[in-house]
Amino acid sequence: MCVARKAKGIALAANKELLEEPIESQEMTTDQRAQAKQYGRRELFCALADKFLDAAFLAVAAFLLARPVDAWLQHSSLLEGNWTLRLVALFLVITGLHILVSFPLSYYSGHVLEHQFQMSTQSFGRWLWRYVKRIGLGTFFSLLLVVGLYWVIWTVGGWWWLTAAALFFVVSIVLGQLTPVLILPLFYKIEKLDTPELTERIARLAKGTGLSIEGVYRMNLSEETVKANAMLAGLGHTRRVLLGDTLLDGFSPDEIEVVFAHEIGHHVFRHIRKLILAGLAFSAAGFFVCDRLLVAWAGQGGVPFSYSQLPVSTLPFLLLVLTLFTMVMEPLQNAVSRRFERQCDRYAIEKTGLRAAYISAFQKLAKLNKDDPNPHWLDVLLFHSHPPVAERLAMAEK
Repeated sequence: MCVARKAKGIALAANKELLEEPIESQEMTTDQRAQAKQYGRRELFCALADKFLDAAFLAVAAFLLARPVDAWLQHSSLLEGNWTLRLVALFLVITGLHILVSFPLSYYSGHVLEHQFQMSTQSFGRWLWRYVKRIGLGTFFSLLLVVGLYWVIWTVGGWWWLTAAALFFVVSIVLGQLTPVLILPLFYKIEKLDTPELTERIARLAKGTGLSIEGVYRMNLSEETVKANAMLAGLGHTRRVLLGDTLLDGFSPDEIEVVFAHEIGHHVFRHIRKLILAGLAFSAAGFFVCDRLLVAWAGQGGVPFSYSQLPVSTLPFLLLVLTLFTMVMEPLQNAVSRRFERQCDRYAIEKTGLRAAYISAFQKLAKLNKDDPNPHWLDVLLFHSHPPVAERLAMAEK
């Protein structure tokens, strides 16, 4: 623990020195660009490996493990004849095996790599505890969704894919409201901010936009990372501004204002509503593809197909199809997101008139987050929901 505290102190001290540099020196040096590029390439490798591992594991589970494991589960007196409990048991077995297989990569990408590039302030114990909480929460919600999905299939029949898309739309709205008040506090210390000057700036930016904000909050990111971040989170009466302590402690009021103006742009252009509706369309399309492939898969060998009798053993196959569909659609979703981000960048500069603050803020963010200004095109295509930093700065300097 002493070593962990010392490492955290060194990282935070380096972060403070960076933030205290004059604006004209915020541009990355040649060495910093090289390090950011190396960090970005390692992250790209981990992301590609993670996707390959997910697809490969689910393929093995669908084509080799599902039916034998389901047959084994049926021998249990508790599970025999109870399809829902068997579905839960199969899901937990598949998820447990997936966690075991993917843990080494998760450990490397989430802990080792972050420490190698001085991005993390966590000890292994704290990282592991957050990892367990994240996995536990994800498993709980995924289990509820899977059980709900199969109940819809068993009950509704051939139009299950449309019903499921509508229900997932409702779930996304509910989770959007609950995330800032119930989920984020499980991982970060969040407290209401009492900074009149900053609150007044944010209120002035929101005036006339129709944006209702419940409050401005400080999120303690420094317990986990030296990276800076800000977000407009929640929906309806839970919508609030979350500013990372790394941002508040190192960025000037003008820089924070222009960053927040960018977030307000998402509300002004109704991006959140558009993304939710796009999510509904993507869900309907994904579930429809699943329906067609499930009918073909479950009806192999001339076995009559029945939605009400859809076997529990089809679960890994359904998850595999949804995973592959998400991978195929992600570049399109990222392209739409990057377009929205460009709109908000221009809005932030026009709304505030703080062009110099915008430039210095994004130069700082690039340094702090070791964000490669010119990442590989494949990285941008597959994983970037935001334009590269070099492109954003070039837009601001025009």
